[in-house]
Amino acid sequence: MVKVSEFPEELRKKFLARTDMPTFDETPFVKGKPLSERRIALISTGGMHDRADTPFDETSADYRIISKSIDSNDLVMSHISTNYDRLGFQRDINVALPIDRMKELEIEGVIGSLADYHYSFMGATPPEKMEPYVKDMVKLFIKDAVDTVLLCPV
Repeated sequence: MVKVSEFPEELRKKFLARTDMPTFDETPFVKGKPLSERRIALISTGGMHDRADTPFDETSADYRIISKSIDSNDLVMSHISTNYDRLGFQRDINVALPIDRMKELEIEGVIGSLADYHYSFMGATPPEKMEPYVKDMVKLFIKDAVDTVLLCPV
């Protein structure tokens, strides 16, 4: 991943001058149940999806659903960015979506259970464009009894 300090000067200035980032009035703190009792879903911004799904494009603000049972060889990345180094993902998908590590934690009893479905957005999408999709996703979390989400930003 490229650091902002490594951006070309003009791009760095433009990026740091952005004023369109959302602000939030409050961030409530909620104490949850023990990790060993939680049902966890993963959300990545790595533009990952099942090989059979529609790839992301530069206008994608929606998400792709990734089944817990997906075979690692069927998980692909269509993240669109010249600033994104895919080498880590190509060596181990868990750097962008730690699904195999979470399955191990589930077997060991460290977490209560891993959700049946996980989700991926294409990174660098403006949050306000993703908001309607996130609201839809919350309904899916409720249906899958998810009470914890692990964000995996890329």
